[in-house]
Amino acid sequence: MDNKTLVVAFTGGGTGGHIYPGLAVADALRQKFHQAGKEVKIIWIGSLSKMDKEIVLKARDKDGRASADKFYGIPSGKMRRYFSVKNFIDLFKIFFGFVCAFFALLASRPRFLFSKGGFVSVPPCLAAKLLGIKVFTHECDFTPGLATRINSKFADKILLSYEETREFFANGSSSKFAVTGNPVRPVFYGANPKNGLKFLGLEKKSKPILLVMGGSLGAAQINEIVWKNLSWLCQNFIVVHQTGQKNSGLLPKDLTEEERAFYHPYAFIYSEMPDLMAAADIVLSRAGANSIWESAVLEKPMILIPLEGAGTRGDQVDNAEYFERRGAALVLTKSTMNENSLQNALASMSTAAKRKKFSEACAGMTQSEKPAEKIAEILAEGLL
Repeated sequence: MDNKTLVVAFTGGGTGGHIYPGLAVADALRQKFHQAGKEVKIIWIGSLSKMDKEIVLKARDKDGRASADKFYGIPSGKMRRYFSVKNFIDLFKIFFGFVCAFFALLASRPRFLFSKGGFVSVPPCLAAKLLGIKVFTHECDFTPGLATRINSKFADKILLSYEETREFFANGSSSKFAVTGNPVRPVFYGANPKNGLKFLGLEKKSKPILLVMGGSLGAAQINEIVWKNLSWLCQNFIVVHQTGQKNSGLLPKDLTEEERAFYHPYAFIYSEMPDLMAAADIVLSRAGANSIWESAVLEKPMILIPLEGAGTRGDQVDNAEYFERRGAALVLTKSTMNENSLQNALASMSTAAKRKKFSEACAGMTQSEKPAEKIAEILAEGLL
């Protein structure tokens, strides 16, 4: 390794939501160093899951360069807020995760560690703190998760997606905090609606396009409400529906001629998603931090059905309500969602003029500065 190459570390994983935004930052950072005539080696500390490693090592920036140069998988335990025997087992996983992260960081000696969250990020942040390595942590949700709250104790800088999130920290007004927005993959900024129409086999729109997303695994609640309303939806929209792999076999069997013509179900959409979203007129989805920011970057009116109940800390509800307050989305909760409320919400976005108001609100939230580049600027300070 020559003297122009600096080593930096990233951590995050467990779900794609803790990886893809971090990769966007890694790409922006590598580009920044490249423009300055310097090279950077990026190591990534994630979970032992095959998914984490594959996503990180297969990722490439717009110029074809690898987003990360080396991947370290460490044991990962979950920190539950409730009593469970698994908490005791996971204590050992967390400890061994810390040991693995400590020696990975000791061997590579990065100039900083950037955390994108998830429980796997906590042991590396602690290890970095003990090794005297500068720690940055980023929170993508409106309300901070437990991992971010813990990592904030070790962090030199805490980066937030929303100004209001400062209020959830005792010292949120200090210079230790900075509001950057939520990093979005570059492909969304260059998305082409014509390619989205081509993927659907359409030359032009005969109706507005409704893009329905429930994540890579799908969302049974969203699938069910779509299928119950399919006849009405296909009368008014071209429906593009990501059902999730495990739900693809549950598709309605007896479709009318109109439904066959205007309903486009897919088990999972990956590389085509940015272009499809660009072609869409309305997005119906969960309220995960990344999907709503991707929709906002493309200025898409949203109808959000946040994940609620057991197994969630309510972060999607908080995200959804924030976007609704800003005029960028309408929210349907468990208590308010039914066939009539869905139809009423979609009807309120039925014309281009009505959708324009939501699009303008999205544009006002995301503005012109790209969060990944803003974060890269903070990370690179003093290194270039």
